[in-house]
Amino acid sequence: MEPDKFEKSSINEVKRYRNRGKYGYDDVYPIIDSAPVLHISFHALASDATESYPVILPMFGCTGSYGEKAGTERSIYLHGYVSSRFFKKSSNSLDDSDGLKICVAATLMDGLVLALTPNHHSCNYRSAIAFGDAHLVTDEGERFYAMELITNNILPERWENTRIPPTRAELTATGIIRVDIKSASAKVRAGTTGEDRNDLKDEEMRRRVWAGVIPSWTQWGSPIPAPTNMVENVPDYIRTWVKDANASAEKFAYDVAK
Repeated sequence: MEPDKFEKSSINEVKRYRNRGKYGYDDVYPIIDSAPVLHISFHALASDATESYPVILPMFGCTGSYGEKAGTERSIYLHGYVSSRFFKKSSNSLDDSDGLKICVAATLMDGLVLALTPNHHSCNYRSAIAFGDAHLVTDEGERFYAMELITNNILPERWENTRIPPTRAELTATGIIRVDIKSASAKVRAGTTGEDRNDLKDEEMRRRVWAGVIPSWTQWGSPIPAPTNMVENVPDYIRTWVKDANASAEKFAYDVAK
Protein backbone atom coordinates (compact mmCIF):
# COMPACT_ATOMS: atom_id res chain seq x y z
CA MET A 1 0.00 0.00 0.00
CA GLU A 2 1.31 3.43 -0.95
CA PRO A 3 1.63 6.00 1.85
CA ASP A 4 -1.59 7.91 2.52
CA LYS A 5 -3.44 5.92 -0.12
CA PHE A 6 -5.72 2.87 -0.30
CA GLU A 7 -4.42 0.16 -2.57
CA LYS A 8 -6.61 -0.28 -5.64
CA SER A 9 -8.23 -3.74 -5.74
CA SER A 10 -11.20 -5.59 -7.22
CA ILE A 11 -13.19 -4.57 -4.14
CA ASN A 12 -12.71 -0.80 -4.14
CA GLU A 13 -11.77 -0.01 -7.75
CA VAL A 14 -14.08 2.44 -9.53
CA LYS A 15 -15.22 0.65 -12.68
CA ARG A 16 -17.41 3.21 -14.48
CA TYR A 17 -15.79 6.57 -15.28
CA ARG A 18 -12.49 5.38 -13.86
CA ASN A 19 -11.03 8.88 -14.08
CA ARG A 20 -13.40 9.94 -11.30
CA GLY A 21 -11.97 7.37 -8.90
CA LYS A 22 -9.91 8.67 -5.97
CA TYR A 23 -7.97 6.50 -3.53
CA GLY A 24 -6.04 8.89 -1.31
CA TYR A 25 -6.84 9.26 2.38
CA ASP A 26 -7.31 12.98 1.73
CA ASP A 27 -9.96 12.09 -0.86
CA VAL A 28 -11.90 9.53 1.17
CA TYR A 29 -11.84 10.77 4.77
CA PRO A 30 -13.22 14.31 4.20
CA ILE A 31 -16.26 12.95 2.33
CA ILE A 32 -17.10 10.58 5.18
CA ASP A 33 -16.61 13.36 7.73
CA SER A 34 -18.72 15.86 5.75
CA ALA A 35 -21.73 13.62 5.08
CA PRO A 36 -24.56 14.45 7.52
CA VAL A 37 -25.57 10.78 7.57
CA LEU A 38 -23.62 7.61 6.80
CA HIS A 39 -25.29 4.46 5.46
CA ILE A 40 -24.07 1.16 6.85
CA SER A 41 -24.75 -2.14 5.09
CA PHE A 42 -24.25 -5.61 6.53
CA HIS A 43 -25.82 -9.06 6.72
CA ALA A 44 -28.04 -9.35 9.77
CA LEU A 45 -28.18 -12.49 11.92
CA ALA A 46 -31.84 -13.38 11.53
CA SER A 47 -32.34 -16.99 12.62
CA ASP A 48 -36.13 -16.69 12.42
CA ALA A 49 -36.16 -15.40 8.83
CA THR A 50 -37.09 -17.62 5.90
CA GLU A 51 -35.18 -15.36 3.52
CA SER A 52 -31.96 -13.43 3.98
CA TYR A 53 -31.62 -9.82 2.89
CA PRO A 54 -28.79 -7.33 3.33
CA VAL A 55 -29.54 -4.51 5.76
CA ILE A 56 -28.81 -0.80 5.29
CA LEU A 57 -29.06 1.61 8.22
CA PRO A 58 -28.44 5.38 8.53
CA MET A 59 -26.04 6.29 11.35
CA PHE A 60 -23.97 9.20 12.63
CA GLY A 61 -20.23 8.76 12.35
CA CYS A 62 -16.86 10.07 11.24
CA THR A 63 -13.22 9.06 10.91
CA GLY A 64 -10.66 9.17 13.70
CA SER A 65 -7.56 7.61 15.24
CA TYR A 66 -7.30 6.74 18.91
CA GLY A 67 -4.28 6.25 21.14
CA GLU A 68 -1.40 4.29 19.69
CA LYS A 69 -3.29 3.95 16.40
CA ALA A 70 -3.29 7.71 15.87
CA GLY A 71 -1.70 8.62 12.53
CA THR A 72 -2.49 9.04 8.86
CA GLU A 73 -4.64 5.89 8.75
CA ARG A 74 -8.01 6.24 10.40
CA SER A 75 -10.96 4.10 11.44
CA ILE A 76 -14.63 5.02 11.18
CA TYR A 77 -16.49 5.52 14.45
CA LEU A 78 -20.26 5.04 14.51
CA HIS A 79 -22.72 6.07 17.21
CA GLY A 80 -25.93 4.24 18.04
CA TYR A 81 -28.10 2.81 20.79
CA VAL A 82 -27.54 -0.68 22.14
CA SER A 83 -31.23 -1.48 21.59
CA SER A 84 -31.04 -0.70 17.86
CA ARG A 85 -31.32 -3.35 15.18
CA PHE A 86 -27.65 -3.07 14.27
CA PHE A 87 -26.46 -3.92 17.77
CA LYS A 88 -29.08 -6.63 18.38
CA LYS A 89 -28.74 -8.46 15.07
CA SER A 90 -24.98 -8.28 14.85
CA SER A 91 -23.82 -8.28 18.49
CA ASN A 92 -22.18 -11.69 18.32
CA SER A 93 -20.13 -10.77 15.26
CA LEU A 94 -19.18 -7.40 16.76
CA ASP A 95 -17.69 -9.19 19.74
CA ASP A 96 -15.68 -11.61 17.58
CA SER A 97 -12.00 -10.87 17.14
CA ASP A 98 -12.48 -10.65 13.37
CA GLY A 99 -15.42 -8.27 13.73
CA LEU A 100 -18.43 -7.87 11.45
CA LYS A 101 -17.86 -7.28 7.73
CA ILE A 102 -19.64 -4.07 6.78
CA CYS A 103 -19.67 -1.37 4.12
CA VAL A 104 -19.95 2.34 4.90
CA ALA A 105 -21.24 4.74 2.24
CA ALA A 106 -21.21 8.55 2.20
CA THR A 107 -22.59 10.83 -0.52
CA LEU A 108 -22.60 14.60 -0.99
CA MET A 109 -24.54 16.14 -3.87
CA ASP A 110 -23.16 19.38 -5.32
CA GLY A 111 -25.50 20.05 -8.21
CA LEU A 112 -27.87 18.83 -10.93
CA VAL A 113 -26.24 18.68 -14.36
CA LEU A 114 -28.87 19.30 -17.03
CA ALA A 115 -27.66 18.41 -20.52
CA LEU A 116 -29.30 18.77 -23.93
CA THR A 117 -30.49 15.16 -23.86
CA PRO A 118 -31.76 13.11 -20.88
CA ASN A 119 -29.08 10.45 -21.46
CA HIS A 120 -26.36 12.99 -20.70
CA HIS A 121 -27.96 14.35 -17.54
CA SER A 122 -25.87 13.83 -14.42
CA CYS A 123 -25.03 15.46 -11.12
CA ASN A 124 -21.95 16.83 -9.44
CA TYR A 125 -21.21 14.71 -6.41
CA ARG A 126 -18.63 13.38 -3.98
CA SER A 127 -19.07 9.82 -2.75
CA ALA A 128 -16.98 7.41 -0.70
CA ILE A 129 -17.34 3.73 0.07
CA ALA A 130 -15.31 1.99 2.77
CA PHE A 131 -15.11 -1.72 3.47
CA GLY A 132 -14.01 -2.86 6.89
CA ASP A 133 -14.36 -4.90 10.05
CA ALA A 134 -16.68 -3.48 12.71
CA HIS A 135 -15.91 -3.94 16.41
CA LEU A 136 -17.87 -2.94 19.49
CA VAL A 137 -15.76 -0.44 21.46
CA THR A 138 -15.59 -1.40 25.14
CA ASP A 139 -12.55 0.59 26.31
CA GLU A 140 -13.89 3.56 28.29
CA GLY A 141 -11.21 5.95 27.05
CA GLU A 142 -11.87 5.11 23.42
CA ARG A 143 -15.64 5.35 23.93
CA PHE A 144 -15.32 8.89 25.35
CA TYR A 145 -12.93 9.80 22.53
CA ALA A 146 -15.41 8.57 19.91
CA MET A 147 -18.44 10.27 21.48
CA GLU A 148 -16.64 13.61 21.64
CA LEU A 149 -15.27 13.13 18.12
CA ILE A 150 -18.67 12.38 16.57
CA THR A 151 -20.43 15.16 18.50
CA ASN A 152 -17.92 17.81 17.43
CA ASN A 153 -17.87 16.49 13.86
CA ILE A 154 -21.59 17.24 13.65
CA LEU A 155 -21.14 20.71 15.16
CA PRO A 156 -17.66 21.94 16.25
CA GLU A 157 -17.30 22.78 19.97
CA ARG A 158 -20.66 21.21 20.82
CA TRP A 159 -19.29 18.54 23.18
CA GLU A 160 -17.62 21.03 25.54
CA ASN A 161 -20.71 23.25 25.48
CA THR A 162 -23.09 20.59 26.81
CA ARG A 163 -23.76 18.84 30.11
CA ILE A 164 -20.80 16.46 30.34
CA PRO A 165 -19.77 13.85 31.12
CA PRO A 166 -22.73 11.62 30.18
CA THR A 167 -24.45 9.81 33.03
CA ARG A 168 -23.79 6.12 33.66
CA ALA A 169 -27.24 5.31 32.24
CA GLU A 170 -26.49 7.29 29.08
CA LEU A 171 -23.15 5.53 28.68
CA THR A 172 -24.79 2.13 29.12
CA ALA A 173 -27.41 2.92 26.46
CA THR A 174 -24.88 4.25 23.96
CA GLY A 175 -23.11 1.90 21.59
CA ILE A 176 -19.88 2.85 19.81
CA ILE A 177 -18.64 0.90 16.81
CA ARG A 178 -15.15 1.17 15.34
CA VAL A 179 -14.77 0.13 11.72
CA ASP A 180 -11.19 -0.77 10.83
CA ILE A 181 -11.01 0.13 7.14
CA LYS A 182 -9.57 -2.56 4.90
CA SER A 183 -10.32 -0.93 1.55
CA ALA A 184 -11.93 2.29 0.37
CA SER A 185 -12.30 4.65 -2.56
CA ALA A 186 -13.99 7.90 -3.51
CA LYS A 187 -15.73 8.94 -6.71
CA VAL A 188 -16.08 12.59 -7.64
CA ARG A 189 -17.86 14.37 -10.47
CA ALA A 190 -17.37 18.11 -10.99
CA GLY A 191 -17.89 20.51 -13.88
CA THR A 192 -20.50 21.47 -16.40
CA THR A 193 -22.37 19.38 -18.97
CA GLY A 194 -20.83 16.83 -21.29
CA GLU A 195 -22.71 16.97 -24.56
CA ASP A 196 -23.00 14.70 -27.58
CA ARG A 197 -21.05 16.16 -30.52
CA ASN A 198 -24.03 15.92 -32.85
CA ASP A 199 -26.19 17.82 -30.37
CA LEU A 200 -23.66 20.65 -30.31
CA LYS A 201 -24.05 20.99 -34.08
CA ASP A 202 -27.81 21.48 -33.74
CA GLU A 203 -27.99 25.19 -32.98
CA GLU A 204 -31.78 25.33 -33.33
CA MET A 205 -32.17 22.73 -30.59
CA ARG A 206 -29.55 24.45 -28.43
CA ARG A 207 -31.58 27.67 -28.60
CA ARG A 208 -34.63 25.77 -27.38
CA VAL A 209 -33.19 23.51 -24.65
CA TRP A 210 -31.54 25.09 -21.60
CA ALA A 211 -28.39 23.29 -20.45
CA GLY A 212 -26.29 23.92 -17.38
CA VAL A 213 -25.86 23.16 -13.70
CA ILE A 214 -28.13 23.87 -10.75
CA PRO A 215 -25.77 24.03 -7.73
CA SER A 216 -26.86 22.12 -4.64
CA TRP A 217 -25.64 22.16 -1.04
CA THR A 218 -26.78 21.52 2.53
CA GLN A 219 -28.34 24.70 3.90
CA TRP A 220 -28.55 25.17 7.67
CA GLY A 221 -31.39 27.40 8.88
CA SER A 222 -31.58 29.87 11.73
CA PRO A 223 -31.35 28.12 15.12
CA ILE A 224 -34.73 27.81 16.89
CA PRO A 225 -34.55 27.66 20.70
CA ALA A 226 -36.27 24.80 22.49
CA PRO A 227 -39.25 25.60 24.76
CA THR A 228 -37.03 24.64 27.69
CA ASN A 229 -34.08 26.80 26.58
CA MET A 230 -32.98 29.49 29.04
CA VAL A 231 -29.99 30.91 27.11
CA GLU A 232 -30.98 34.37 25.88
CA ASN A 233 -28.96 34.45 22.65
CA VAL A 234 -27.69 31.79 20.27
CA PRO A 235 -24.04 31.13 21.27
CA ASP A 236 -21.38 32.49 18.94
CA TYR A 237 -19.93 29.04 18.21
CA ILE A 238 -23.32 27.90 16.79
CA ARG A 239 -24.17 31.13 14.99
CA THR A 240 -20.71 31.42 13.43
CA TRP A 241 -20.65 27.77 12.36
CA VAL A 242 -24.05 28.04 10.63
CA LYS A 243 -22.95 31.14 8.74
CA ASP A 244 -19.54 29.78 7.74
CA ALA A 245 -20.79 26.28 6.85
CA ASN A 246 -23.52 27.68 4.59
CA ALA A 247 -21.15 30.11 2.86
CA SER A 248 -18.46 27.46 2.34
CA ALA A 249 -20.88 24.86 0.95
CA GLU A 250 -22.51 27.36 -1.40
CA LYS A 251 -19.16 28.55 -2.73
CA PHE A 252 -17.97 24.99 -3.31
CA ALA A 253 -21.15 24.04 -5.21
CA TYR A 254 -20.82 27.05 -7.52
CA ASP A 255 -17.09 26.58 -8.03
CA VAL A 256 -17.42 22.94 -9.18
CA ALA A 257 -20.30 23.80 -11.53
CA LYS A 258 -18.00 25.65 -13.95
